[in-house]
Amino acid sequence: MSSKICVPAIALVAILAVSAPSAQAQTQAWPQQPVRFIIPFGPGAGADIGARLIQDRLQARWGKPVVIENRPGGDSMIAIQAVLSANDDHTFLWGPSGSFIVHPYQYKKLPYDPADLVPVARFSSTILGVGVPASMNIATLAEFVKRARAEAGKFNSAAVPGITDLAFDYFAHNAKITTTKVPYKDIVQAVNDLAEDRLQVYSASYAILRPQREAGRITVLAQMGRERAPSLLDIPTGIEAGFPELDMDGNVGLFGSRALSAELRERIGADVVAVADDKAIDDKLIATAQTPSRGGAKEFAASIERQRAQIATIAKALGIQPTR
Repeated sequence: MSSKICVPAIALVAILAVSAPSAQAQTQAWPQQPVRFIIPFGPGAGADIGARLIQDRLQARWGKPVVIENRPGGDSMIAIQAVLSANDDHTFLWGPSGSFIVHPYQYKKLPYDPADLVPVARFSSTILGVGVPASMNIATLAEFVKRARAEAGKFNSAAVPGITDLAFDYFAHNAKITTTKVPYKDIVQAVNDLAEDRLQVYSASYAILRPQREAGRITVLAQMGRERAPSLLDIPTGIEAGFPELDMDGNVGLFGSRALSAELRERIGADVVAVADDKAIDDKLIATAQTPSRGGAKEFAASIERQRAQIATIAKALGIQPTR
C-alpha cells in the first residue's frame, strides 16, 4: 500500500521541480519590466543626484528603463510605504538609512515594519557636520564646548529630527552642555539663522552648511564620519576632535522589499557597485558634498546594523521615548 502512495507523490515532486522556476532562473530573467527607484526627497537632493548619476548606466546594463520617482514628505514614510506596498522585485527605495532607522524612536505606532526594508547596495555617504556662526570666533569643537559650559543656557541649536540631531544631542549630553532647541521645518532657514547668530550651533549635512561656510559666515567645526571626507581634509572628525559621540555616517543606497530573493539582492547590489566604479561619478558626488562608499547587500546591511546599534545606544543614554 505504501508503494502505491509514494510513487505518485514522487512523480508530483518531480513535476513541480521541473515546472517551478528556480530562484537562480528567476534572477537570470530579471528584470522583466521597468525598474522603479522611489526617492523620499525632491529633485536636486543629494540622494536624488546620486541615483541619477547611475540611472543611464543601469538601464544599459539591465536592458529595461530605470524610472526615478520623487515622493517627498511624510518624514519619508510616503516613499517607504510605496515600496513596501508594491512588494515586488522591481520597486526600490533609494535614499539614506537615516530616513527610517530613527522612526521607532519617534513614533509610537509605525505604519510599516522597518525590518521589511531590505538593504541591496550601498552607494555613498552624505557628509554631516557641526557648524557655528563665524562671528563667535570659535575654531575648534573643544572651544565651543568650553564656551557653551561658561555660558550655560545662552546657546540656541536647531532641532531638525533625524540622525544628525540625535548625534548632536548625544555629544551635548556627554560634553555636559545644554542648548535651547529651536524646531525647524525648513533646513535652509536654519542655516541662514546660524549665519546671523540667531542660532549658535547646527548639525546638518555639509551640503546645507557649505554655501554659508564658503561665504565666510559660518565655521564648520567637525564632520561626523569616522574618517575625514577626501574633499574636506581641513575639517577634523568629531573623533579626532576628542568627541567620539559625533561618529555618525550618512549611509545612502538602495533598499528593496522582502519580495527580493537573496540571489537577486546580491546581483543587483553587484550591478550598482560595478556601474558606479568611475572617477567621473566620484567627482560629481564629491562636488555635491557626498563621499563614494560602495558596497553590496551584505556590506550595506552591516553598516546599517552598526548605525542601528548607535541609535539604540543614544536613545538609551538620552531616555528617548516615541512622542508622535
